[in-house]
Amino acid sequence: MSHSAKKLPNDPAELKAMIAALQAENAQIASENAKMSATLRAHDQLVQTLRLRIAKLQKLAFGKSSEKVEREIEQLELALEDLLVAVAEKDESPIDEGLDEPAPEETSAPVLRRRPRVSDATLRERRELDPGACCPDCGGDLRVVGEDVSELLDMIAAQMKVIQIARIKKSCRRCERMVQEPAPSRPISGSMAGPNLLAHVLVSKFDDHLPLYRQHEIFERMGADIPESTLVGWCGRAMKTLSPLIERIDADILSSDLLHADDTPIRVLDRSRRDKGLGKGVKQGRVWAYVRDQRPWAGAAPPGAVYRFAPNWKEEHVLSHLANARGILEADGYKGYAKLYAPQSDGSPRLHEAACWAHLRRDFHDFWASTKSEIAREALDRISELYDIERDINGQAAEARLAARQRLSRPRVEAFFDWSEQQLLRIPGKSDLAKAFRYGLSRREAFSLFLTDGRVAIDNNPAERALRPIGIGRKNWLFAGADTGAETLARAMTIIETAKLNGLDPQAYLADVLDRIHDHKINKLDELLPWNWKALTPEASSQAA
Repeated sequence: MSHSAKKLPNDPAELKAMIAALQAENAQIASENAKMSATLRAHDQLVQTLRLRIAKLQKLAFGKSSEKVEREIEQLELALEDLLVAVAEKDESPIDEGLDEPAPEETSAPVLRRRPRVSDATLRERRELDPGACCPDCGGDLRVVGEDVSELLDMIAAQMKVIQIARIKKSCRRCERMVQEPAPSRPISGSMAGPNLLAHVLVSKFDDHLPLYRQHEIFERMGADIPESTLVGWCGRAMKTLSPLIERIDADILSSDLLHADDTPIRVLDRSRRDKGLGKGVKQGRVWAYVRDQRPWAGAAPPGAVYRFAPNWKEEHVLSHLANARGILEADGYKGYAKLYAPQSDGSPRLHEAACWAHLRRDFHDFWASTKSEIAREALDRISELYDIERDINGQAAEARLAARQRLSRPRVEAFFDWSEQQLLRIPGKSDLAKAFRYGLSRREAFSLFLTDGRVAIDNNPAERALRPIGIGRKNWLFAGADTGAETLARAMTIIETAKLNGLDPQAYLADVLDRIHDHKINKLDELLPWNWKALTPEASSQAA
Protein backbone atom coordinates (compact mmCIF):
# COMPACT_ATOMS: atom_id res chain seq x y z
CA MET A 1 0.00 0.00 0.00
CA SER A 2 1.62 3.27 -1.11
CA HIS A 3 0.42 6.86 -1.66
CA SER A 4 2.22 9.81 -3.18
CA ALA A 5 2.46 13.02 -1.12
CA LYS A 6 0.23 14.90 -3.61
CA LYS A 7 -2.67 12.46 -3.11
CA LEU A 8 -2.61 12.43 0.69
CA PRO A 9 -5.97 13.59 2.17
CA ASN A 10 -6.25 16.64 4.39
CA ASP A 11 -8.66 14.97 6.80
CA PRO A 12 -6.78 13.86 9.99
CA ALA A 13 -9.11 10.88 10.46
CA GLU A 14 -8.31 9.56 7.01
CA LEU A 15 -4.59 10.07 7.60
CA LYS A 16 -4.81 8.12 10.87
CA ALA A 17 -6.61 5.28 9.07
CA MET A 18 -3.95 5.19 6.39
CA ILE A 19 -1.17 5.12 8.98
CA ALA A 20 -2.89 2.27 10.83
CA ALA A 21 -3.22 0.32 7.58
CA LEU A 22 0.46 0.86 6.77
CA GLN A 23 1.46 -0.24 10.25
CA ALA A 24 -0.60 -3.41 9.87
CA GLU A 25 0.98 -4.07 6.48
CA ASN A 26 4.47 -3.54 7.91
CA ALA A 27 3.70 -5.88 10.79
CA GLN A 28 2.57 -8.57 8.35
CA ILE A 29 5.76 -8.16 6.29
CA ALA A 30 7.87 -8.32 9.44
CA SER A 31 6.05 -11.49 10.47
CA GLU A 32 6.69 -13.09 7.08
CA ASN A 33 10.34 -12.05 7.22
CA ALA A 34 10.65 -13.57 10.67
CA LYS A 35 9.12 -16.81 9.41
CA MET A 36 11.54 -16.88 6.47
CA SER A 37 14.49 -16.22 8.77
CA ALA A 38 13.33 -18.98 11.08
CA THR A 39 13.01 -21.34 8.12
CA LEU A 40 16.51 -20.48 6.96
CA ARG A 41 17.87 -20.99 10.46
CA ALA A 42 16.08 -24.32 10.65
CA HIS A 43 17.57 -25.31 7.33
CA ASP A 44 21.02 -24.28 8.49
CA GLN A 45 20.57 -26.22 11.70
CA LEU A 46 19.45 -29.28 9.80
CA VAL A 47 22.42 -28.89 7.46
CA GLN A 48 24.77 -28.84 10.43
CA THR A 49 23.00 -31.85 11.95
CA LEU A 50 23.40 -33.78 8.72
CA ARG A 51 27.06 -32.77 8.46
CA LEU A 52 27.66 -34.03 11.99
CA ARG A 53 25.76 -37.25 11.33
CA ILE A 54 27.72 -37.89 8.15
CA ALA A 55 30.98 -37.27 9.97
CA LYS A 56 30.05 -39.75 12.69
CA LEU A 57 29.00 -42.38 10.18
CA GLN A 58 32.21 -41.88 8.20
CA LYS A 59 34.19 -42.43 11.38
CA LEU A 60 32.27 -45.62 12.00
CA ALA A 61 33.07 -46.72 8.47
CA PHE A 62 36.69 -45.61 8.83
CA GLY A 63 37.77 -49.07 9.81
CA LYS A 64 35.76 -52.05 8.77
CA SER A 65 33.33 -51.15 5.99
CA SER A 66 29.61 -51.73 6.30
CA GLU A 67 27.26 -51.72 3.31
CA LYS A 68 24.43 -50.41 5.50
CA VAL A 69 26.54 -47.54 6.82
CA GLU A 70 27.80 -46.69 3.33
CA ARG A 71 24.24 -46.51 1.97
CA GLU A 72 23.14 -44.27 4.85
CA ILE A 73 26.09 -41.94 4.24
CA GLU A 74 25.21 -41.71 0.54
CA GLN A 75 21.57 -40.87 1.32
CA LEU A 76 22.55 -38.20 3.84
CA GLU A 77 25.04 -36.66 1.43
CA LEU A 78 22.31 -36.36 -1.20
CA ALA A 79 19.92 -34.83 1.35
CA LEU A 80 22.60 -32.38 2.45
CA GLU A 81 23.25 -31.30 -1.14
CA ASP A 82 19.53 -30.69 -1.76
CA LEU A 83 19.23 -28.63 1.43
CA LEU A 84 22.23 -26.49 0.55
CA VAL A 85 20.71 -25.77 -2.86
CA ALA A 86 17.40 -24.83 -1.21
CA VAL A 87 19.14 -22.46 1.22
CA ALA A 88 21.10 -20.86 -1.63
CA GLU A 89 17.86 -20.39 -3.62
CA LYS A 90 16.27 -18.35 -0.81
CA ASP A 91 19.41 -16.29 -0.20
CA GLU A 92 19.00 -12.90 -1.91
CA SER A 93 22.35 -11.45 -0.86
CA PRO A 94 25.16 -11.22 -3.45
CA ILE A 95 26.83 -14.60 -3.88
CA ASP A 96 30.09 -14.99 -2.02
CA GLU A 97 32.37 -17.47 -3.76
CA GLY A 98 34.98 -16.87 -1.09
CA LEU A 99 38.70 -16.33 -1.21
CA ASP A 100 40.07 -18.85 1.26
CA GLU A 101 39.11 -22.43 1.94
CA PRO A 102 38.17 -23.16 5.58
CA ALA A 103 40.43 -25.55 7.40
CA PRO A 104 39.12 -29.16 7.62
CA GLU A 105 38.99 -28.99 11.41
CA GLU A 106 36.63 -26.01 11.31
CA THR A 107 33.46 -28.10 11.40
CA SER A 108 31.38 -25.09 12.42
CA ALA A 109 31.73 -23.52 8.98
CA PRO A 110 28.16 -23.51 7.57
CA VAL A 111 29.09 -23.83 3.91
CA LEU A 112 32.42 -24.51 2.25
CA ARG A 113 33.07 -21.57 -0.07
CA ARG A 114 36.10 -20.93 -2.17
CA ARG A 115 36.73 -19.43 -5.59
CA PRO A 116 36.76 -21.90 -8.49
CA ARG A 117 40.27 -22.90 -9.52
CA VAL A 118 40.94 -22.82 -13.27
CA SER A 119 44.09 -24.22 -14.82
CA ASP A 120 46.39 -21.87 -16.71
CA ALA A 121 46.07 -24.25 -19.66
CA THR A 122 42.32 -23.63 -19.87
CA LEU A 123 41.21 -21.88 -23.06
CA ARG A 124 40.74 -18.15 -22.52
CA GLU A 125 38.81 -15.71 -24.70
CA ARG A 126 39.38 -11.96 -24.33
CA ARG A 127 36.47 -9.62 -24.88
CA GLU A 128 37.32 -5.94 -24.87
CA LEU A 129 34.75 -3.29 -23.98
CA ASP A 130 36.22 -0.17 -25.61
CA PRO A 131 34.57 3.21 -24.88
CA GLY A 132 35.69 4.42 -28.32
CA ALA A 133 38.09 7.09 -29.51
CA CYS A 134 36.15 10.22 -28.52
CA CYS A 135 35.04 11.54 -25.12
CA PRO A 136 31.23 11.28 -24.81
CA ASP A 137 31.13 14.64 -22.99
CA CYS A 138 33.44 16.99 -24.91
CA GLY A 139 34.38 14.95 -27.98
CA GLY A 140 38.11 15.04 -27.19
CA ASP A 141 40.51 12.22 -28.07
CA LEU A 142 40.73 9.37 -25.54
CA ARG A 143 44.01 7.75 -24.54
CA VAL A 144 44.51 4.38 -22.79
CA VAL A 145 45.54 4.71 -19.14
CA GLY A 146 44.88 1.14 -18.00
CA GLU A 147 42.22 -1.53 -17.83
CA ASP A 148 40.10 -3.46 -15.34
CA VAL A 149 40.04 -7.19 -16.04
CA SER A 150 37.58 -9.64 -14.49
CA GLU A 151 36.96 -13.26 -15.38
CA LEU A 152 33.73 -15.08 -16.21
CA LEU A 153 33.91 -18.86 -16.19
CA ASP A 154 31.80 -20.35 -18.97
CA MET A 155 31.55 -23.68 -20.76
CA ILE A 156 31.64 -24.68 -24.41
CA ALA A 157 29.00 -27.36 -24.89
CA ALA A 158 30.22 -30.66 -26.32
CA GLN A 159 29.27 -31.22 -29.94
CA MET A 160 29.09 -34.23 -32.19
CA LYS A 161 31.11 -33.92 -35.39
CA VAL A 162 30.86 -36.08 -38.48
CA ILE A 163 34.20 -36.39 -40.25
CA GLN A 164 33.75 -37.23 -43.91
CA ILE A 165 36.76 -39.08 -45.27
CA ALA A 166 36.78 -38.54 -49.04
CA ARG A 167 39.29 -40.76 -50.86
CA ILE A 168 39.69 -39.13 -54.24
CA LYS A 169 40.10 -41.53 -57.14
CA LYS A 170 42.41 -40.51 -59.98
CA SER A 171 43.45 -42.25 -63.18
CA CYS A 172 46.69 -41.87 -65.07
CA ARG A 173 46.25 -40.30 -68.51
CA ARG A 174 49.15 -42.33 -69.85
CA CYS A 175 48.67 -45.86 -68.45
CA GLU A 176 45.09 -45.61 -67.16
CA ARG A 177 46.19 -46.80 -63.72
CA MET A 178 43.75 -46.00 -60.90
CA VAL A 179 45.36 -44.18 -57.96
CA GLN A 180 43.71 -43.74 -54.56
CA GLU A 181 44.95 -43.23 -51.00
CA PRO A 182 44.37 -46.26 -48.71
CA ALA A 183 41.65 -45.92 -46.11
CA PRO A 184 43.05 -44.81 -42.74
CA SER A 185 42.87 -47.29 -39.88
CA ARG A 186 40.10 -46.91 -37.34
CA PRO A 187 40.11 -47.67 -33.61
CA ILE A 188 37.42 -50.28 -34.27
CA SER A 189 37.52 -51.84 -37.70
CA GLY A 190 34.33 -51.20 -39.67
CA SER A 191 32.90 -48.86 -37.00
CA MET A 192 32.06 -45.19 -37.42
CA ALA A 193 33.22 -44.41 -33.87
CA GLY A 194 36.13 -41.99 -33.81
CA PRO A 195 38.91 -42.09 -31.17
CA ASN A 196 37.69 -39.02 -29.29
CA LEU A 197 34.14 -40.37 -29.07
CA LEU A 198 35.35 -43.78 -27.89
CA ALA A 199 37.59 -42.19 -25.27
CA HIS A 200 34.68 -40.07 -24.06
CA VAL A 201 32.43 -43.14 -23.74
CA LEU A 202 35.09 -45.14 -21.87
CA VAL A 203 36.00 -42.37 -19.43
CA SER A 204 32.35 -41.50 -18.84
CA LYS A 205 31.50 -45.11 -18.03
CA PHE A 206 34.56 -46.26 -16.10
CA ASP A 207 35.83 -43.03 -14.51
CA ASP A 208 32.78 -40.76 -14.27
CA HIS A 209 30.56 -43.81 -13.59
CA LEU A 210 27.90 -42.77 -16.11
CA PRO A 211 25.97 -45.86 -17.30
CA LEU A 212 25.59 -46.34 -21.05
CA TYR A 213 21.83 -45.77 -21.01
CA ARG A 214 22.43 -42.28 -19.61
CA GLN A 215 25.09 -41.62 -22.22
CA HIS A 216 22.58 -42.67 -24.88
CA GLU A 217 20.18 -39.98 -23.62
CA ILE A 218 22.92 -37.34 -23.61
CA PHE A 219 24.03 -38.19 -27.16
CA GLU A 220 20.42 -38.09 -28.31
CA ARG A 221 20.11 -34.51 -27.04
CA MET A 222 23.23 -33.73 -29.06
CA GLY A 223 21.62 -35.02 -32.25
CA ALA A 224 23.10 -38.52 -32.40
CA ASP A 225 20.87 -41.52 -31.70
CA ILE A 226 23.42 -44.18 -30.72
CA PRO A 227 21.69 -47.36 -29.51
CA GLU A 228 22.83 -48.77 -26.18
CA SER A 229 23.73 -52.03 -27.90
CA THR A 230 26.10 -50.09 -30.15
CA LEU A 231 27.68 -48.33 -27.16
CA VAL A 232 28.15 -51.72 -25.51
CA GLY A 233 29.91 -53.02 -28.62
CA TRP A 234 32.10 -49.93 -28.82
CA CYS A 235 33.21 -50.31 -25.20
CA GLY A 236 34.06 -53.98 -25.65
CA ARG A 237 35.97 -53.52 -28.90
CA ALA A 238 37.81 -50.45 -27.58
CA MET A 239 38.89 -52.41 -24.51
CA LYS A 240 40.13 -55.17 -26.83
CA THR A 241 42.16 -52.58 -28.75
CA LEU A 242 43.70 -51.34 -25.49
CA SER A 243 44.41 -54.85 -24.14
CA PRO A 244 48.11 -54.94 -25.15
CA LEU A 245 48.77 -51.78 -23.15
CA ILE A 246 46.75 -52.99 -20.16
CA GLU A 247 48.73 -56.24 -20.11
CA ARG A 248 52.00 -54.31 -20.16
CA ILE A 249 50.86 -52.06 -17.29
CA ASP A 250 49.80 -55.15 -15.34
CA ALA A 251 53.13 -56.92 -15.85
CA ASP A 252 55.23 -53.84 -15.10
CA ILE A 253 53.45 -52.90 -11.88
CA LEU A 254 53.20 -56.42 -10.45
CA SER A 255 56.91 -57.00 -11.05
CA SER A 256 57.76 -54.18 -8.62
CA ASP A 257 59.61 -55.00 -5.43
CA LEU A 258 57.33 -52.80 -3.31
CA LEU A 259 53.56 -52.87 -3.70
CA HIS A 260 50.52 -51.55 -1.87
CA ALA A 261 47.48 -53.86 -1.85
CA ASP A 262 43.88 -53.53 -0.71
CA ASP A 263 40.43 -54.77 -1.73
CA THR A 264 36.82 -53.65 -1.64
CA PRO A 265 33.47 -55.43 -2.16
CA ILE A 266 31.49 -55.10 -5.34
CA ARG A 267 27.99 -56.47 -5.93
CA VAL A 268 27.63 -58.64 -9.03
CA LEU A 269 24.48 -59.98 -10.67
CA ASP A 270 24.38 -63.79 -10.67
CA ARG A 271 21.28 -65.26 -12.30
CA SER A 272 22.28 -68.78 -11.34
CA ARG A 273 21.75 -67.89 -7.68
CA ARG A 274 18.27 -66.56 -8.42
CA ASP A 275 17.44 -69.66 -10.47
CA LYS A 276 18.45 -71.80 -7.50
CA GLY A 277 16.29 -69.72 -5.18
CA LEU A 278 19.31 -68.21 -3.40
CA GLY A 279 18.27 -64.63 -2.76
CA LYS A 280 17.81 -61.92 -5.38
CA GLY A 281 20.49 -63.16 -7.75
CA VAL A 282 23.21 -60.83 -6.47
CA LYS A 283 26.52 -61.98 -5.05
CA GLN A 284 29.43 -60.10 -3.53
CA GLY A 285 32.70 -60.15 -5.41
CA ARG A 286 35.92 -58.31 -4.66
CA VAL A 287 38.12 -55.87 -6.55
CA TRP A 288 41.79 -55.81 -5.55
CA ALA A 289 44.07 -52.87 -6.23
CA TYR A 290 47.86 -53.21 -6.43
CA VAL A 291 49.64 -49.87 -6.47
CA ARG A 292 53.20 -48.76 -7.12
CA ASP A 293 53.92 -45.24 -5.96
CA GLN A 294 57.53 -44.27 -5.40
CA ARG A 295 56.92 -40.53 -5.38
CA PRO A 296 57.03 -40.21 -1.56
CA TRP A 297 60.68 -41.34 -1.60
CA ALA A 298 61.69 -39.85 -4.98
CA GLY A 299 61.96 -43.28 -6.62
CA ALA A 300 62.66 -43.67 -10.33
CA ALA A 301 59.77 -46.00 -11.28
CA PRO A 302 56.57 -44.29 -12.47
CA PRO A 303 53.35 -44.71 -10.47
CA GLY A 304 50.65 -47.10 -11.57
CA ALA A 305 47.70 -49.16 -10.37
CA VAL A 306 46.50 -52.62 -11.35
CA TYR A 307 42.95 -53.77 -10.58
CA ARG A 308 41.83 -57.39 -10.47
CA PHE A 309 38.34 -58.78 -9.96
CA ALA A 310 37.55 -62.01 -8.13
CA PRO A 311 34.11 -63.58 -7.59
CA ASN A 312 34.80 -64.13 -3.87
CA TRP A 313 37.24 -63.37 -1.07
CA LYS A 314 39.23 -66.61 -1.16
CA GLU A 315 42.99 -66.44 -0.71
CA GLU A 316 43.60 -68.31 -3.97
CA HIS A 317 42.95 -65.11 -5.93
CA VAL A 318 45.58 -63.09 -4.08
CA LEU A 319 48.08 -65.93 -4.40
CA SER A 320 47.42 -65.98 -8.15
CA HIS A 321 47.66 -62.19 -8.55
CA LEU A 322 50.99 -62.05 -6.70
CA ALA A 323 52.41 -65.37 -7.92
CA ASN A 324 55.56 -63.72 -9.29
CA ALA A 325 55.84 -60.83 -6.82
CA ARG A 326 58.97 -60.48 -4.71
CA GLY A 327 59.98 -57.85 -2.16
CA ILE A 328 57.65 -55.93 0.18
CA LEU A 329 53.86 -55.88 0.36
CA GLU A 330 52.08 -53.11 2.26
CA ALA A 331 48.58 -54.27 3.14
CA ASP A 332 46.04 -54.78 5.89
CA GLY A 333 45.64 -57.89 8.04
CA TYR A 334 43.73 -59.98 5.46
CA LYS A 335 44.50 -63.64 6.20
CA GLY A 336 44.88 -64.47 2.50
CA TYR A 337 48.28 -62.77 2.47
CA ALA A 338 49.68 -65.11 5.15
CA LYS A 339 51.11 -67.68 2.73
CA LEU A 340 52.96 -64.93 0.87
CA TYR A 341 54.76 -64.00 4.11
CA ALA A 342 55.56 -67.62 5.06
CA PRO A 343 59.23 -68.70 4.93
CA GLN A 344 60.32 -70.55 1.79
CA SER A 345 62.76 -73.44 1.54
CA ASP A 346 65.71 -71.08 2.10
CA GLY A 347 64.05 -69.65 5.22
CA SER A 348 63.25 -66.20 3.77
CA PRO A 349 59.70 -65.09 2.85
CA ARG A 350 58.79 -64.33 -0.74
CA LEU A 351 57.19 -61.07 0.43
CA HIS A 352 57.96 -59.09 3.56
CA GLU A 353 54.91 -57.71 5.33
CA ALA A 354 54.67 -53.98 5.94
CA ALA A 355 51.71 -53.25 8.22
CA CYS A 356 49.53 -50.16 8.00
CA TRP A 357 49.65 -47.77 10.95
CA ALA A 358 46.46 -46.09 9.69
CA HIS A 359 44.53 -49.32 10.30
CA LEU A 360 45.89 -49.57 13.81
CA ARG A 361 45.11 -45.93 14.49
CA ARG A 362 41.50 -46.43 13.38
CA ASP A 363 40.98 -49.17 15.94
CA PHE A 364 42.08 -46.84 18.73
CA HIS A 365 40.08 -43.97 17.28
CA ASP A 366 36.86 -46.01 17.16
CA PHE A 367 37.28 -47.02 20.79
CA TRP A 368 38.11 -43.49 21.87
CA ALA A 369 35.10 -42.05 19.96
CA SER A 370 32.69 -44.37 21.75
CA THR A 371 34.22 -44.36 25.26
CA LYS A 372 36.54 -41.30 25.48
CA SER A 373 39.15 -43.67 26.92
CA GLU A 374 42.29 -41.84 28.07
CA ILE A 375 44.41 -44.86 27.13
CA ALA A 376 43.03 -44.85 23.58
CA ARG A 377 43.61 -41.09 23.43
CA GLU A 378 47.23 -41.54 24.43
CA ALA A 379 47.67 -44.24 21.79
CA LEU A 380 46.36 -41.82 19.18
CA ASP A 381 48.72 -39.09 20.38
CA ARG A 382 51.72 -41.43 20.22
CA ILE A 383 50.86 -42.53 16.67
CA SER A 384 50.27 -38.90 15.63
CA GLU A 385 53.87 -38.11 16.57
CA LEU A 386 55.02 -40.66 13.99
CA TYR A 387 52.86 -39.04 11.33
CA ASP A 388 54.28 -35.61 12.18
CA ILE A 389 57.73 -36.97 11.37
CA GLU A 390 56.48 -38.54 8.13
CA ARG A 391 55.01 -35.26 6.91
CA ASP A 392 58.40 -33.58 7.27
CA ILE A 393 60.29 -36.24 5.27
CA ASN A 394 57.69 -36.90 2.57
CA GLY A 395 59.24 -36.59 -0.89
CA GLN A 396 62.82 -36.93 0.33
CA ALA A 397 65.20 -39.64 -0.86
CA ALA A 398 64.95 -43.07 0.79
CA GLU A 399 68.31 -42.62 2.54
CA ALA A 400 67.23 -39.33 4.12
CA ARG A 401 63.91 -40.83 5.20
CA LEU A 402 65.67 -43.81 6.76
CA ALA A 403 68.10 -41.60 8.68
CA ALA A 404 65.27 -39.46 10.07
CA ARG A 405 63.25 -42.51 11.07
CA GLN A 406 66.20 -44.12 12.83
CA ARG A 407 66.83 -40.92 14.77
CA LEU A 408 63.28 -39.80 15.50
CA SER A 409 60.76 -42.59 14.85
CA ARG A 410 62.52 -45.70 16.17
CA PRO A 411 62.57 -44.56 19.83
CA ARG A 412 58.90 -43.66 19.62
CA VAL A 413 57.90 -46.99 18.01
CA GLU A 414 59.81 -49.01 20.61
CA ALA A 415 58.29 -46.93 23.41
CA PHE A 416 54.83 -47.42 21.92
CA PHE A 417 55.05 -51.20 21.91
CA ASP A 418 56.58 -51.33 25.41
CA TRP A 419 53.77 -49.09 26.61
CA SER A 420 51.21 -51.32 24.79
CA GLU A 421 52.38 -54.39 26.70
CA GLN A 422 51.95 -52.53 29.98
CA GLN A 423 48.42 -51.40 29.08
CA LEU A 424 47.30 -54.95 28.34
CA LEU A 425 47.85 -55.74 32.03
CA ARG A 426 45.49 -52.94 33.06
CA ILE A 427 42.47 -53.40 30.78
CA PRO A 428 39.90 -56.19 30.25
CA GLY A 429 41.31 -58.80 27.89
CA LYS A 430 38.13 -59.08 25.83
CA SER A 431 37.65 -55.37 25.21
CA ASP A 432 38.06 -53.82 21.77
CA LEU A 433 40.92 -51.76 23.17
CA ALA A 434 42.78 -54.94 24.14
CA LYS A 435 42.17 -56.33 20.66
CA ALA A 436 43.72 -53.22 19.15
CA PHE A 437 46.81 -53.56 21.33
CA ARG A 438 47.12 -57.27 20.52
CA TYR A 439 46.75 -56.57 16.81
CA GLY A 440 49.71 -54.20 16.94
CA LEU A 441 51.89 -56.37 19.16
CA SER A 442 51.28 -59.51 17.09
CA ARG A 443 52.55 -57.66 14.00
CA ARG A 444 55.30 -55.70 15.70
CA GLU A 445 57.89 -56.70 13.10
CA ALA A 446 55.60 -55.68 10.23
CA PHE A 447 54.78 -52.36 11.90
CA SER A 448 58.50 -51.71 12.39
CA LEU A 449 59.61 -52.49 8.82
CA PHE A 450 59.38 -48.85 7.77
CA LEU A 451 62.14 -48.11 10.31
CA THR A 452 64.65 -50.24 8.39
CA ASP A 453 63.76 -49.27 4.81
CA GLY A 454 63.27 -45.67 3.73
CA ARG A 455 61.14 -46.75 0.77
CA VAL A 456 58.40 -48.25 2.92
CA ALA A 457 55.42 -46.02 3.70
CA ILE A 458 54.00 -45.74 7.19
CA ASP A 459 50.54 -46.72 5.92
CA ASN A 460 48.65 -48.22 3.02
CA ASN A 461 46.88 -45.05 1.92
CA PRO A 462 47.96 -45.30 -1.77
CA ALA A 463 45.97 -48.52 -2.18
CA GLU A 464 42.99 -47.12 -0.27
CA ARG A 465 42.97 -44.03 -2.50
CA ALA A 466 43.10 -46.27 -5.56
CA LEU A 467 39.92 -48.04 -4.45
CA ARG A 468 38.01 -44.83 -3.77
CA PRO A 469 36.60 -44.64 -7.35
CA ILE A 470 34.93 -48.02 -6.80
CA GLY A 471 33.08 -46.64 -3.78
CA ILE A 472 32.02 -43.56 -5.73
CA GLY A 473 30.92 -45.65 -8.69
CA ARG A 474 28.72 -47.89 -6.57
CA LYS A 475 26.40 -44.92 -6.01
CA ASN A 476 25.61 -44.88 -9.73
CA TRP A 477 25.78 -48.41 -11.03
CA LEU A 478 25.02 -50.29 -7.76
CA PHE A 479 26.30 -53.61 -9.15
CA ALA A 480 28.20 -55.12 -12.08
CA GLY A 481 26.15 -57.00 -14.65
CA ALA A 482 28.24 -60.17 -14.45
CA ASP A 483 31.70 -61.45 -13.55
CA THR A 484 32.91 -60.58 -17.04
CA GLY A 485 31.57 -57.04 -16.64
CA ALA A 486 33.44 -56.63 -13.35
CA GLU A 487 36.62 -57.92 -15.01
CA THR A 488 36.23 -55.34 -17.78
CA LEU A 489 35.72 -52.64 -15.11
CA ALA A 490 38.97 -53.69 -13.42
CA ARG A 491 40.93 -53.62 -16.67
CA ALA A 492 39.50 -50.25 -17.71
CA MET A 493 40.36 -48.77 -14.32
CA THR A 494 43.91 -50.11 -14.66
CA ILE A 495 44.67 -47.95 -17.69
CA ILE A 496 42.54 -44.95 -16.66
CA GLU A 497 43.79 -44.68 -13.07
CA THR A 498 47.40 -45.27 -14.13
CA ALA A 499 47.06 -42.41 -16.61
CA LYS A 500 45.70 -40.18 -13.84
CA LEU A 501 48.52 -41.16 -11.46
CA ASN A 502 50.96 -39.99 -14.13
CA GLY A 503 49.27 -36.60 -14.37
CA LEU A 504 47.45 -37.25 -17.67
CA ASP A 505 43.96 -36.33 -18.76
CA PRO A 506 42.63 -39.87 -19.29
CA GLN A 507 40.28 -38.84 -22.09
CA ALA A 508 43.01 -37.06 -24.07
CA TYR A 509 45.38 -39.97 -23.47
CA LEU A 510 42.92 -42.69 -24.55
CA ALA A 511 41.82 -40.70 -27.61
CA ASP A 512 45.40 -40.36 -28.81
CA VAL A 513 46.26 -43.99 -28.09
CA LEU A 514 43.13 -45.32 -29.82
CA ASP A 515 43.97 -43.18 -32.83
CA ARG A 516 47.58 -44.38 -33.08
CA ILE A 517 47.76 -47.91 -31.71
CA HIS A 518 46.87 -49.84 -34.89
CA ASP A 519 49.58 -48.05 -36.89
CA HIS A 520 52.17 -48.17 -34.10
CA LYS A 521 55.06 -50.59 -34.41
CA ILE A 522 54.50 -53.54 -32.10
CA ASN A 523 58.07 -53.46 -30.83
CA LYS A 524 57.61 -49.83 -29.81
CA LEU A 525 54.26 -50.25 -28.08
CA ASP A 526 55.81 -49.29 -24.73
CA GLU A 527 55.99 -45.73 -26.06
CA LEU A 528 52.21 -45.56 -25.57
CA LEU A 529 52.29 -46.56 -21.88
CA PRO A 530 51.02 -43.72 -19.66
CA TRP A 531 54.46 -42.96 -18.18
CA ASN A 532 56.11 -42.86 -21.65
CA TRP A 533 53.31 -41.29 -23.68
CA LYS A 534 53.74 -37.99 -25.44
CA ALA A 535 51.02 -36.42 -27.53
CA LEU A 536 51.90 -36.00 -31.19
CA THR A 537 52.62 -32.45 -32.30
CA PRO A 538 50.71 -31.24 -35.39
CA GLU A 539 53.91 -31.65 -37.44
CA ALA A 540 54.43 -35.21 -36.24
CA SER A 541 50.77 -36.01 -36.86
CA SER A 542 51.01 -34.87 -40.48
CA GLN A 543 54.20 -36.88 -41.01
CA ALA A 544 52.57 -39.97 -39.47
CA ALA A 545 49.60 -39.53 -41.78
